[in-house]
Formats: sequence, C-alpha cells, structure tokens
Amino acid sequence: MVKIKELESIKIKNLEKQYPFILSFFQDNKLDVEEYEEYTLKEYLNHFTEEEIEEWAIDVEKIKLDLESYINQMIEFLGLEKDTVDSISIIAGKDKHGNKENFEELTINKSEIVSIVGPTGAGKSRLLADIEWAANKDTPTERVILVNGKIPDKSLRFSTSNKLVAQLSQNMNFIMDLTVREFLELHAKSRMIDNEEEVIKKIIEAANELAGEKFDLDTQVTGLSGGQSRALMIADTAILSTSPIVLIDEIENAGIDRKRALNLLVNEEKIVLMATHDPSLTLMADKRIVIKNGGIHKVIDTGAEEKGILKELEKMDDIINTMRANLRKGEVLKNK
Repeated sequence: MVKIKELESIKIKNLEKQYPFILSFFQDNKLDVEEYEEYTLKEYLNHFTEEEIEEWAIDVEKIKLDLESYINQMIEFLGLEKDTVDSISIIAGKDKHGNKENFEELTINKSEIVSIVGPTGAGKSRLLADIEWAANKDTPTERVILVNGKIPDKSLRFSTSNKLVAQLSQNMNFIMDLTVREFLELHAKSRMIDNEEEVIKKIIEAANELAGEKFDLDTQVTGLSGGQSRALMIADTAILSTSPIVLIDEIENAGIDRKRALNLLVNEEKIVLMATHDPSLTLMADKRIVIKNGGIHKVIDTGAEEKGILKELEKMDDIINTMRANLRKGEVLKNK
C-alpha cells in the first residue's frame, strides 16, 4: 500500500510518470502543477501562501489523505500492485473419501517448477483451482494455501483482477477482433509501462521462439492457431503479467516448444505448476505431486536417475518433432 510519506519526497514530474492518473486528481482538486514539476509533492503543497489557503479553502492535510486514498484505489482497480511472492505453501486437506492427504505441508519457491500427475479425473484441476483462489478450508478438499508462509489477505484472494495467479488453460480461444499488436498494446497500457515498444518486441520474439509456426504483430488474434495462441499467452504472461504464480493445465498438446516455454517462465522468476500426463514435462519439473482419489498421495523430488531418463526422452522428442516438421513439408519419411 502506498503511503503519503513515501509520496511527499517525490518530484511532481516523477509522480506523473509513475502514476499518470494522478493528473486527474490534480485537475479535479483545482491544483495547478504545471510550473511546479521540479518541486517535490511536499514542497508544492507547502508553497501556498496564507492568503491563497484562505481564499481557495485549501486543506493541505485533507489533500494528502485524499491523494493517498486515490492512488491506492487506482492501483487496486488497475491491478498494478506488485506484491513480492517468494513462495506458496500447500497445507494438507482431505481426499474424495474424507481421508487426510498423505503429507503435511509442501512449499514451492520462486523459479521452481512443479508437475501435477495422476489419472484423468483424479483431482489435478481441483488442486490448481485451490491454489488459484488461495483456498482456506473453504473448498471441497479443505486445503489451506499460504503465500510467503501466511494466509493471504482477503482483498488479494477475492480481487477481480486476480493478481496472484495467471492460469493457462487447455483452450486459448480468442474472440476479440484485434491484431496481436493491438492486443499487446492494450495489456501494456493497462500496466502503464514506460518501454511499451521494447516489451512488445520482446514478447513477439519470445512467442515465435515457442510457436511451431511464426506469426507477426499484424496477425489477427482470431487467426492464430492453437499453438500460436498458447505461445503468445505464455510469452505475455512471462514478460508482462505481474502475476507471480503460473498454473498450466496440460501444455503437452499445445504445439509449442515446451522446454523453452518453461525456461522462459522460470527465468522471469515465476512459480510454475503444471498438470500433465507427459513424461518429459513431468521430469522437467523440480518435483512432482501425485494425485490419487482427489488428494495429494505423495510428493516426489526429481532425482539424478530420472534426469538421465529425461535426456533420453528429449532425444525421442527431437526425432518425433523432426518427423512432424518433415510431414508438414510434404516429405516422405524413410528409415535411416
């Protein structure tokens, strides 16, 4: 939460740059700051003479309180808060039969990848949903989710902007009639970033690294393939989204470079959890949660032997991907 004491030492011009919406506050309160941009907020509010304060009924203390409240409300409304999330913890609940889950507490740190495995219908999506809504014994599993070791504030749990989590579902269908550029500009403007063009360029380059087929900024988002859509959203989430936790539901069928996608998210210091049936993705994770009967049955660290198996699986994936690319080109496959 922004405090007025933090704002008082900032120059007017820097406040306008950091919070562009502050101009509306000045205008609404008939505060002319045009010639005082080099003043700090405190210097500006203290420059009024006694005559001006009396004539214009200026209440400096009220202005300070109103400004603090206004900025915090706008930050909340626009979803601009950047709470640092270093870890999330899952406290055991119960499975579908009411039995206590087979663990006590699992903590996942920033830049870690955790896979969630289990049969179809076992409860993988339920675990993702518990994390997304920061469950506090108020879901069917009765799990508790902690953020940085604490129960998160209700305003964070029930915020419509859902800043804590970005979830990438199996279907990334767009209905908006925008180009990729317009879509990214819209998101960048909502975050009020300074280097908009630079960030958009970085996102499209990252997306094309992930996508099987390249696309450009002038492509209509409704014209993107499933793989291109997923690549765009992963790049956008990694680079532009402030959500510290990314939940992915079955990335294996997305038609993208899965390893690069995960590396991109981790390099941007996200906490990544993914529900998957894919053995390569499972072993790419630092650990895996095994779901059985709707509950967490066990948690397994990915050891050196499994990492060795992963290298063999990646070789197989390379062979399959090469064959897929050759088939797309119209080539006939041959035994070597």
